[in-house]
Amino acid sequence: MAGKAKKLVDECHQEKSKTLDLIDKSISNIIDIPGLLNLDHVVRITLAHNKISSLPASIANLVNLEALNLFNNHLEELPTSLSSLPCLKRLNVGMNRLNSLPRGFGSFQSLEMLDLTYNNLNEMSLPGNFCRLEMLRTLYLGDNDFEHLPKEIGQLQSLQVLVLRDNDLISLPKEIGELARLRELHIQGNRLTVLPPEFASLDLLGSKNVFKYDSNPWAPPIMEQLNLSVSHLFDYIKSDTYKYLYGRRIAADAPPPPKTHDKSKKASRKGMKK
Repeated sequence: MAGKAKKLVDECHQEKSKTLDLIDKSISNIIDIPGLLNLDHVVRITLAHNKISSLPASIANLVNLEALNLFNNHLEELPTSLSSLPCLKRLNVGMNRLNSLPRGFGSFQSLEMLDLTYNNLNEMSLPGNFCRLEMLRTLYLGDNDFEHLPKEIGQLQSLQVLVLRDNDLISLPKEIGELARLRELHIQGNRLTVLPPEFASLDLLGSKNVFKYDSNPWAPPIMEQLNLSVSHLFDYIKSDTYKYLYGRRIAADAPPPPKTHDKSKKASRKGMKK
């Protein structure tokens, strides 16, 4: 397989191809493929379904790269240099073994789509500048371990799609209501019992908009409104009655619902460093 990957890299170099497809080539270390990190003319590289456990700092040599797909590998960390890629718009590192993101990860200049689905990330995994990704339009954080989101989430003013399904979220910050461009939100499969009143500021009711919310242990008043329609829910959240009940529930500081997902056998847990 390594020989076939090298042949594809050589052809890409000779033909000055803008794309390189190395899907399912049993690659464990991209340094073992001569010339790959010298393809500074390439715009898109797909390395999905391999066995890559780390990326070298020299990934930053791919200065014209716009899309990098590393879905379904064995990555446990990412190099700090990754965020220095000036043209990168799409980064897919879903279904890996990431426990944290490197310092300065929010320094991408052009990143529009980030897929972190099915890793081992939580609120402590995000660097302080994560929410400074000014160009980010689509963020996939599903199938991780988040119980909370940083309040800085409201700074992602370009965000249109936010996927948070199947985490352990017990609350959403009020700043989520500041995502004025958000048109698609997935929060199903969490531990949410209430939504902040500011949530009603989101524009998720249009025919082209998407709001997924099932499999949450909602408090009875919220469930009653959801059973009627999403628009009833939003009207209810805007009401003084809800704001009063929300305040009481927060003040009561009741323990969160128990976790319903056993994630100990996730593929992303395999081979984790102790």
